[in-house]
Amino acid sequence: MQWSQYLLFFVLVGLASVAQNLTGFAFSLILVGLAGATGLMPIAEASNVAMLLSLVNGVTYLRHHPFTPDWRLLKPMLGLSIVGVGLGWALLSWLDGNTLNGLRMALGVVIVACAVLLMLQKRQQRERQASPPQALWLASLSSGLLGGLFSTAGPPIVYHLYRQPLAAELIRQCLVVQFLLTSLVRTGLVVGTGSLRMSAIVTTAVAVPLVWGVTRWQAKHPLRLPQGVVDALVCGLLLLAGLSLFVPR
Repeated sequence: MQWSQYLLFFVLVGLASVAQNLTGFAFSLILVGLAGATGLMPIAEASNVAMLLSLVNGVTYLRHHPFTPDWRLLKPMLGLSIVGVGLGWALLSWLDGNTLNGLRMALGVVIVACAVLLMLQKRQQRERQASPPQALWLASLSSGLLGGLFSTAGPPIVYHLYRQPLAAELIRQCLVVQFLLTSLVRTGLVVGTGSLRMSAIVTTAVAVPLVWGVTRWQAKHPLRLPQGVVDALVCGLLLLAGLSLFVPR
């Protein structure tokens, strides 16, 4: 990339990092979506960069927040997510080799759907009832599938967990652990198949200090924005990124 492209990339990484720490799940969606929408890099490579940077974000987050895992909840989440990552990676390999336009459209649909789900989530009833186990299984498998496809494992499991009668801190911890695992599994698949390009490694390396710095700074100095403002900003950014992928290039 040229210096101007790196500048744009740093802006996108900064936005994604801030949104991730505000919402708990938006890092890869925003980075992959906007990188694909602006033509900054191919979606497959943007997914690999987001995958590696998500590891940095997750590790940094856990270092600055106490972690008390709930294995009753985590075990089915993690197991089915791993299966989904494998399926998603296989589908990505086929799509990327046969129809790049199809890949762009699929990612656009995913991002727009995520924005809509996030908006609907905020309109849920105050009385929350636990969903049956099958709902958790489906959400975990779907999240793994999106993680394997685009390194964006968040939306299905985020939407499911935030509708359950669970403490917000427990939800965030479960999400961080799941995203770390799906990123690790996807990294293994990418490296094992020789699909990790040196350009993606270099791009990731130059962005690591920014992701680490933003995540650490927000842990010590959390932004005090009204939740409604945060939701509107993130949803608007997701919609912009998703819809722009439908514009012919």
